[in-house]
Amino acid sequence: MGSRGQQIFRTTMFKVPDPANQKKLVEMYNKLAEEQKKDGKPYILYACAGTANPDQRSKGYTVVANMKFASLDDMNYYDNECPTHAALKKAGAGLGVEEPPLVVYFEGTPALMVN
Repeated sequence: MGSRGQQIFRTTMFKVPDPANQKKLVEMYNKLAEEQKKDGKPYILYACAGTANPDQRSKGYTVVANMKFASLDDMNYYDNECPTHAALKKAGAGLGVEEPPLVVYFEGTPALMVN
Protein backbone atom coordinates (compact mmCIF):
# COMPACT_ATOMS: atom_id res chain seq x y z
CA MET A 1 0.00 0.00 0.00
CA GLY A 2 0.94 3.63 -0.24
CA SER A 3 2.35 5.51 2.72
CA ARG A 4 0.32 5.36 5.96
CA GLY A 5 -2.14 2.89 4.44
CA GLN A 6 -3.13 5.25 1.66
CA GLN A 7 -4.14 4.03 -1.75
CA ILE A 8 -4.06 5.49 -5.25
CA PHE A 9 -7.41 6.64 -6.64
CA ARG A 10 -7.61 7.32 -10.36
CA THR A 11 -10.34 8.79 -12.53
CA THR A 12 -10.18 8.70 -16.33
CA MET A 13 -12.73 10.55 -18.46
CA PHE A 14 -13.37 10.23 -22.18
CA LYS A 15 -15.27 12.23 -24.78
CA VAL A 16 -16.96 9.59 -26.94
CA PRO A 17 -19.93 11.09 -28.82
CA ASP A 18 -21.54 7.86 -30.10
CA PRO A 19 -23.66 6.12 -27.38
CA ALA A 20 -22.94 2.69 -28.94
CA ASN A 21 -19.20 3.33 -28.63
CA GLN A 22 -19.65 4.62 -25.08
CA LYS A 23 -21.24 1.28 -24.20
CA LYS A 24 -18.40 -0.61 -25.90
CA LEU A 25 -15.80 1.33 -23.90
CA VAL A 26 -17.59 0.58 -20.63
CA GLU A 27 -17.72 -3.10 -21.61
CA MET A 28 -13.97 -3.01 -22.30
CA TYR A 29 -13.36 -1.68 -18.78
CA ASN A 30 -15.55 -4.44 -17.34
CA LYS A 31 -13.50 -7.02 -19.26
CA LEU A 32 -10.28 -5.41 -18.02
CA ALA A 33 -11.56 -5.66 -14.43
CA GLU A 34 -12.17 -9.39 -14.87
CA GLU A 35 -8.89 -10.21 -16.62
CA GLN A 36 -6.26 -7.91 -15.07
CA LYS A 37 -3.30 -9.63 -13.41
CA LYS A 38 0.16 -8.75 -12.12
CA ASP A 39 2.46 -11.63 -11.21
CA GLY A 40 -0.48 -13.96 -11.81
CA LYS A 41 -2.81 -12.24 -9.32
CA PRO A 42 -5.39 -9.45 -9.63
CA TYR A 43 -3.81 -6.14 -8.63
CA ILE A 44 -6.51 -3.53 -9.20
CA LEU A 45 -8.42 -3.09 -5.94
CA TYR A 46 -11.49 -1.41 -7.43
CA ALA A 47 -12.71 -0.76 -10.96
CA CYS A 48 -15.96 0.88 -12.04
CA ALA A 49 -16.83 2.43 -15.41
CA GLY A 50 -20.00 3.96 -16.74
CA THR A 51 -21.52 6.63 -18.92
CA ALA A 52 -21.87 10.12 -17.51
CA ASN A 53 -25.31 11.51 -16.92
CA PRO A 54 -26.12 14.41 -19.25
CA ASP A 55 -25.16 17.57 -17.41
CA GLN A 56 -23.53 20.83 -18.50
CA ARG A 57 -20.89 20.33 -15.80
CA SER A 58 -19.68 17.20 -17.63
CA LYS A 59 -18.06 19.45 -20.26
CA GLY A 60 -18.55 16.85 -22.98
CA TYR A 61 -17.08 13.89 -21.11
CA THR A 62 -19.29 10.87 -21.66
CA VAL A 63 -17.47 7.86 -20.16
CA VAL A 64 -15.84 7.73 -16.73
CA ALA A 65 -13.65 5.02 -15.23
CA ASN A 66 -12.66 4.93 -11.56
CA MET A 67 -9.88 2.70 -10.32
CA LYS A 68 -8.19 2.08 -6.99
CA PHE A 69 -4.66 0.72 -6.62
CA ALA A 70 -2.71 -0.36 -3.54
CA SER A 71 0.33 1.65 -4.64
CA LEU A 72 1.75 4.03 -7.21
CA ASP A 73 3.87 1.10 -8.45
CA ASP A 74 0.68 -0.82 -9.26
CA MET A 75 -0.77 2.16 -11.13
CA ASN A 76 2.47 2.57 -13.08
CA TYR A 77 2.33 -1.13 -13.97
CA TYR A 78 -1.23 -0.55 -15.21
CA ASP A 79 -0.10 2.37 -17.37
CA ASN A 80 3.10 0.92 -18.75
CA GLU A 81 3.14 -2.89 -18.59
CA CYS A 82 -0.33 -4.39 -18.12
CA PRO A 83 -1.22 -6.32 -21.29
CA THR A 84 -4.94 -6.12 -20.52
CA HIS A 85 -4.80 -2.31 -20.27
CA ALA A 86 -2.68 -2.17 -23.44
CA ALA A 87 -5.38 -4.17 -25.26
CA LEU A 88 -8.06 -1.78 -23.97
CA LYS A 89 -6.11 1.25 -25.19
CA LYS A 90 -5.59 -0.33 -28.62
CA ALA A 91 -9.24 -1.35 -29.06
CA GLY A 92 -10.51 1.90 -27.58
CA ALA A 93 -8.58 3.95 -30.13
CA GLY A 94 -11.14 2.96 -32.77
CA LEU A 95 -14.17 4.20 -30.83
CA GLY A 96 -14.15 7.81 -31.96
CA VAL A 97 -12.62 9.31 -28.82
CA GLU A 98 -12.48 13.04 -29.57
CA GLU A 99 -9.31 13.84 -27.63
CA PRO A 100 -6.89 12.15 -25.24
CA PRO A 101 -8.62 11.15 -22.00
CA LEU A 102 -8.42 13.31 -18.90
CA VAL A 103 -6.62 11.34 -16.17
CA VAL A 104 -6.42 12.46 -12.56
CA TYR A 105 -5.02 10.43 -9.68
CA PHE A 106 -4.25 11.04 -6.04
CA GLU A 107 -3.11 9.26 -2.92
CA GLY A 108 -5.66 9.16 -0.15
CA THR A 109 -7.43 7.28 2.58
CA PRO A 110 -11.22 7.05 2.34
CA ALA A 111 -12.93 9.21 4.94
CA LEU A 112 -16.21 7.30 4.51
CA MET A 113 -17.00 3.87 3.17
CA VAL A 114 -20.57 2.56 3.32
CA ASN A 115 -21.44 -0.84 1.91
